[in-house]
Amino acid sequence: MNENDIIGAIGVGLILIAYFGNTFRMIPRDGQLFFLLNIGGAGLACYASWRIGYWPFVILEGVWFLVSVLGWFRTLRRRSG
Repeated sequence: MNENDIIGAIGVGLILIAYFGNTFRMIPRDGQLFFLLNIGGAGLACYASWRIGYWPFVILEGVWFLVSVLGWFRTLRRRSG
């Protein structure tokens, strides 16, 4: 495995942990951990995809990252207000 593969694998792993945890009710879908795993995972997967020039996944993971950030902010706003 090269550096891009490692970065991408860690990113995808984080997304899968969030998905698995949510599916089996180990991680609440509106909890900070769920969003942070998705943010970190999508960010790393997007970066790895950008490094190899695979634009369909740059777009997919970039959007996943942005949606996760927005969801996280929404959750933080609900808890503080």
